[in-house]
Amino acid sequence: MAVDLCDADAVRCAIRDARPDVVYHLAALSSVGRSWDDPARTLSENVTGAINLLEAIRREAAAARVVWVSSCEVYGVPSRLPIEESAPLAPASPYAISKATGEQLAVVYANVHGLDIVRARPFSHSGPGQSATFLLSSLARQAAEGRRAGLSRFDVVTGNPDTRRDFTDVRDVVRAYRLLAELPETMGAVYNVSSGRSASTAELVSLVGNVVAPVEVEHVVDPARVRASEVMELRGDNSLLSSATGWHPTIPLRQTIIDTVGWWEHELAA
Repeated sequence: MAVDLCDADAVRCAIRDARPDVVYHLAALSSVGRSWDDPARTLSENVTGAINLLEAIRREAAAARVVWVSSCEVYGVPSRLPIEESAPLAPASPYAISKATGEQLAVVYANVHGLDIVRARPFSHSGPGQSATFLLSSLARQAAEGRRAGLSRFDVVTGNPDTRRDFTDVRDVVRAYRLLAELPETMGAVYNVSSGRSASTAELVSLVGNVVAPVEVEHVVDPARVRASEVMELRGDNSLLSSATGWHPTIPLRQTIIDTVGWWEHELAA
């Protein structure tokens, strides 16, 4: 059942009808870039949705475990790498501010109303099914289009080639969320979901080129895609999550790219 999180009554009815034991909260306008195009909408919808969901859980499913999915973007420009959960929050985009606000609201509801909330701060993740709004899926789609066209050489267009992000396969990330839902005690704890390694945009393009070889890939930087305000590197320390759950990422970045290119080829063929 689809529910508009900005409709408080509909959210409460959905929670009441579902009577969940576990709630995974991931719904949000989730693009950093697009949040600059419409910051008011990003803040309004993400924060309103967070409040409506917390109120619905408080009133209709107060005993449920809530896996509250935040974002590594709440850290902003890190003072040191890898980033630990104890690092101060310094959100550097409208999206990041909306996620930090939602996360702090979750903490307040846990403290005041006793909700059983565990917070996750995922770093970049990708895989089959992801929108081309996001970097790695965009690269995979461009590769799939070039390969399907039978080209011997094609351009892959990106923004800043030097930004570095910590990528984990979405299937590993989902497994982390499931493990967090099963923790016996959380006490409002927060966990990074990350690989502990980062790759630059240029390195990702090179990996895509390796996957589609012998087809040649030319990396083209589009100035229009280079944001004026950019966190240059985000890389997370996942030791707390690993200690608490035994979780480690298992799917290599190259396999994520292979699978995502393949998924896009199937989608484009359809």
